[in-house]
Amino acid sequence: MTFTIFIAFLITQRLSELYVAARNKKWLLQHGAVEYGREHYPYMVALHTAFIISLIAEYILRTHVIVNYYLIALFVLLTCLKALVIANLGPYWNTRIYRVPGTPPVATGIYKYVKHPNYIIVIAEIAVIPLAFGLYYTFVVFSLLNAAMLYVRIKKENEALAA
Repeated sequence: MTFTIFIAFLITQRLSELYVAARNKKWLLQHGAVEYGREHYPYMVALHTAFIISLIAEYILRTHVIVNYYLIALFVLLTCLKALVIANLGPYWNTRIYRVPGTPPVATGIYKYVKHPNYIIVIAEIAVIPLAFGLYYTFVVFSLLNAAMLYVRIKKENEALAA
């Protein structure tokens, strides 16, 4: 039951993030934003979709699952940090990479101390979520895939920030 509630929350959270991103995309484009890294975005969506499918599949295939409530609590903390990141960026936050020419990068709040806090949170989520339910295959495979994706993504985002 814990897993079902957790997955329902996770899917709702991810869909909510896509809604906020779509709303912010309209604002960004109205303000002349340019998109960077468009070519890798479908792969990123596929990665995160496959991550959720893998969580469900591995959970179903497991014969014995022990729930680690400490890691679930850590996930809640990560969710709060992600909300802070989204609030710090305001209409500039997106799942895509946009840059409004002539505007300086956000350097307030958490961005005063960390250059890419959202990616740190995502790295932690990709580890914490499967480990909370002992889904080790999903943890290993998607940690590696996410590392490869972030290598490409952070490079593109740094290009956008330098423009």
